[in-house]
Amino acid sequence: MMHIIKKLSLLLFLLALIGCNKTDWKENFKEKEKSPFGNFIIYNEAKELFKNNEVTLLKENFYDYLLFDSDIDSTKQFNLVCIKHSGYKYNNIGINEILNFVKKGNSVFLAFNHFKDTLQSSLKFSTNNLDKNNYSVPSLKSLKGTLDLNNNQFFNNSFFYDRNLRRNYFLEYDKKTTSVIGTIEVDGEKVPNFIKIKHGKGAFYLHLHPIAFTNYFLLNGNEEYASNVLSYLPNNDLIWDPHIKSSKYSDNENEDRSSVFKFFLEHKTLTWFLFVCLIGLILFMLFNARRKQRPIPIIEPLKNSTVAFTQTIANLYLKEKDHKNLVDKKIAYFLEKVRSKYLLNTNNLNADFMEKLALKSGNELQKTKYLINTIITLNKRAECSEEELVVLHKMIEKFFNK
Repeated sequence: MMHIIKKLSLLLFLLALIGCNKTDWKENFKEKEKSPFGNFIIYNEAKELFKNNEVTLLKENFYDYLLFDSDIDSTKQFNLVCIKHSGYKYNNIGINEILNFVKKGNSVFLAFNHFKDTLQSSLKFSTNNLDKNNYSVPSLKSLKGTLDLNNNQFFNNSFFYDRNLRRNYFLEYDKKTTSVIGTIEVDGEKVPNFIKIKHGKGAFYLHLHPIAFTNYFLLNGNEEYASNVLSYLPNNDLIWDPHIKSSKYSDNENEDRSSVFKFFLEHKTLTWFLFVCLIGLILFMLFNARRKQRPIPIIEPLKNSTVAFTQTIANLYLKEKDHKNLVDKKIAYFLEKVRSKYLLNTNNLNADFMEKLALKSGNELQKTKYLINTIITLNKRAECSEEELVVLHKMIEKFFNK
């Protein structure tokens, strides 16, 4: 690996010399970014790091890949690798799928500054971040430190990082299932920053310093550390996850709109264009606020109290945080409407039922399977979260509005 990285470093150095753009020192962890804190090198050298195994670079949400778009051999084991700022893009359903993925004998390597609470509670660990209030480039530049690996077989076990090394470490963990692989020195004491947690037949490899795998440090003498860390993974085929949040089987309308707005804000000229349009719209509304004719009195129709009553009952359940009860009622409502509208028997939600429902409703078969599988999963749960309730509500509304 070191030989390949040195060649790639020369290429990147030449690209930097001929480039005219100012260096972007922001941490982005993007696989296509050649900036100092992108993941271009580690992403593109995955096949060299795991040369004896097949490497699959995901172009979709990992949850979608597992449930719909992959032909994973159940008799084989795999490694999942994800290196990002945080793991918050994994929703609760996605985390449950990853836990099941590891339980079957697979391995998962996650390098995040922050892990989601759901994963921490499931694997019984907690973290501490002494530099959680440092976000700006100058403040992160002053954070220096040393990372060590607890393996004497490596030629070099200690590596110095001259910037952006947050004082992150694992505070609590289950010693029966967890082993400490690496440490960071904080206030003169070595504390764990790299651990292995056994889960079912597989294991999680959790790292609290994704910055160690970025272009900057792989080109400044610390490429051996990244190679040593990834060598802990079993000799299995690799799935590289670029941490895609959106799912093609869910409603992405709101995400698409937010991404367009974000695109405007990333360009100065488009930002000013948006600002001028907003001012013009406000002025137009002010000058046209007065009516040009006499107002016509509005006769309000009689209110339907049924809707208000239903809303009151729903709010009562929400205040009690009885999300499972609402999920069950939502499922019962869906199945009753399927029986009355499409005249289908809902006693057995098998593959034949899904095909008939997709055909009669005019929905795509994959989206129908996604909805029915979600209903089956939530129906078996003893408890459900508010996020799962909202996701189910959106899916059912979209299904009948087809």
